[in-house]
Amino acid sequence: MTHQVAVLALEGVVAFDLGIPAQIFHAAWDTEGSRLYQVRTCTVDGKPVRTSGGFQCLPDHGPEILAEVDTVVVPGMRVFDQDLRPARWELTPAEEEVLRSLRPGIRIVSICTAAYALAAIGLLDGRPATTHWAYTDHFRKRHPRVRLDPDVLFIDDGDVLTSAGVAAGVDVCLHVVRRDFGAVTANGAARRTVVAPFREGGQAQFIERHIPGPTDSTTAPAREWALTRLGEPLDLAAMAARVNMSVRTFTRRFREETGMSPGQWLIRQRVEHARTLLESTDLGIDTIARRVGFGTAVSLRTHLHAAVGVSPLAYRRTFRSPAQPNSPAHERPPAQGE
Repeated sequence: MTHQVAVLALEGVVAFDLGIPAQIFHAAWDTEGSRLYQVRTCTVDGKPVRTSGGFQCLPDHGPEILAEVDTVVVPGMRVFDQDLRPARWELTPAEEEVLRSLRPGIRIVSICTAAYALAAIGLLDGRPATTHWAYTDHFRKRHPRVRLDPDVLFIDDGDVLTSAGVAAGVDVCLHVVRRDFGAVTANGAARRTVVAPFREGGQAQFIERHIPGPTDSTTAPAREWALTRLGEPLDLAAMAARVNMSVRTFTRRFREETGMSPGQWLIRQRVEHARTLLESTDLGIDTIARRVGFGTAVSLRTHLHAAVGVSPLAYRRTFRSPAQPNSPAHERPPAQGE
């Protein structure tokens, strides 16, 4: 059955955030090329709301659809104006009533400043959550009971997911697809929407990126080289040598550009590659472990469990489909009305 998603646009909705869910979820297809999600947009009364982009959003639905859906996505709302003066962070009585009426257990996803809305009804009390890093101090003063982590892209706390600013909404929606249907489906959605297929939720929001000068280089060529050799032993010296840097300079520059150490980055790439192989091939666990560079099934099991909480066999049983899309025929858009 198609997974039902509602996008709840509040007054002052951030225009960019508003379009993310439909773009990402409608790009997730099954092996027959049919959409796996239906996305509908609503407001608390079915009437238009203003957006941050200087235009109004006229929804097709009112709050009645919230009782029918599996997931509710709340895009960010305008909290400060362009001069960082407070614009709005409290809910109207109607907005609060609608959010409080969501049935228990429904999955709720907030993008950026929508965390203010979830916190306002107490939904985030005692829970880990994130929002845009620039609003950290203001958010903590207003909602001290929330375990705010401003240093990550998104947080998955089961039935409630919160994400950081702007493009992190793309990351959390792809994460939802990956959680629901696996890495292969999420990677396909990313490819169709031309975005990065995988940014770990724990990746830093704000990274001090080194801007190369005319004679400088970056670590990007070393990362590209490593991605084609994940099954081989890779050490810092070899990666640094690819870009003619000392190990010390390479390590510093790598963290500036990615927000993580080379070792952390390699583990994440190997786990993601293993997930794809578990879904899309019949290779044995030992073979996959060697191909992705973990060496043994025990090592693969340890790293996969740390990343997604299940063993390789359990992951394969959950996400392996009889025929994965791997040909241009599966790249067609869904037919009208699908």
